[in-house]
Amino acid sequence: MTTTGVILTDAAAGKIAELLAAEGQDLALRVAAAPGGCSGMQYRLFFDDQSREDDFEAEFSGVRVVVDAASLPYLAGATVDFSDTPWQQGFTIDNPNAPQADGCGCSCGDSGCC
Repeated sequence: MTTTGVILTDAAAGKIAELLAAEGQDLALRVAAAPGGCSGMQYRLFFDDQSREDDFEAEFSGVRVVVDAASLPYLAGATVDFSDTPWQQGFTIDNPNAPQADGCGCSCGDSGCC
C-alpha cells in the first residue's frame, strides 16, 4: 500500500466509518483536489467502489482512503477533520500546500496577480 499523503483525524475516520456502514457496500473515501483560482483549492470527498492503476491508498481506523496521482501533489500533508458542534458541522480540510487565495480572481503566485 502506498500512502495517500492525506491524514484522517479520529473524528473524521469515525464519521466516515459511520457513513460507510449505512451504505452497506465495500467503498473507499476518495479525496481529490485541483487548483481553484481565487478561492484556493477545490476539494472533492466521495465514496468510490472503483480502483484505478494510479491510485494511492492508506487506511485510518479501518477506513480506506484513495487519492489519484493528479491530486496527490496537492494533498500531501493535508488533514481531513470532522466537527459536530453548534457552530460548525461537517468535514474540513487543512492543507499546508494550498495556495493563498487573494480574491482577485487568481491564486497568489500566478503571474500578473497580487
